[in-house]
Amino acid sequence: MRRCVIIGGADINNYDVIRTYLHPDDFIIFCDSGLKHQAGLKVNADLIIGDFDSHENPDLPVETVVLPCEKDDTDTMAAVRKADLRGFEDFLLLGVFGERMDHTLANIYILLWLTNRQKKVMAVDDYSEFEIITSGETAKIECRYSYFSLLAIAGTAKGVTIRNAKYRLEKADIAAEYQFGVSNETLPGKTAEVEVENGYLLLIKDR
Repeated sequence: MRRCVIIGGADINNYDVIRTYLHPDDFIIFCDSGLKHQAGLKVNADLIIGDFDSHENPDLPVETVVLPCEKDDTDTMAAVRKADLRGFEDFLLLGVFGERMDHTLANIYILLWLTNRQKKVMAVDDYSEFEIITSGETAKIECRYSYFSLLAIAGTAKGVTIRNAKYRLEKADIAAEYQFGVSNETLPGKTAEVEVENGYLLLIKDR
């Protein structure tokens, strides 16, 4: 099945880099002011969704879902729910991290929501890639990334092991109130590996 790309309204400054993550057959959803990125990303919308409080409804010949302004879900979360109902299994989120810290944090937890539904998901901004590692998974970090960080995103991540990195761990616990897994580095010529026995880690890989 096609991958679903959901594009929010946070700033994107390096379109050349972000476009390298796109596939020709992606299903593209623009959320409200995410429409400002349409020209820069050089993609057309398959679906537009939003309450249009931050961008005018473009009235394009594209399926458009108009949401009420007063609602529980953000426009981005509403787009994710629509895509989930349509059966998408693979997600890429763009333009979802920016100046609004409340929206940024809420969108980080969308990664967790999708992970809990057994979806594959990654978010990308101008500087980094974001994904969730959960129980029993092994993540690999190539040495082309400048740094990587591991943050406990829900309670305590238990049994965390890090190999082939400057700072190694063996079955350690990382609690949400003490984030000591920041700014690690893959050893030159190696591929770092991260495992977690129980819980969730937010993996951030800096380009």
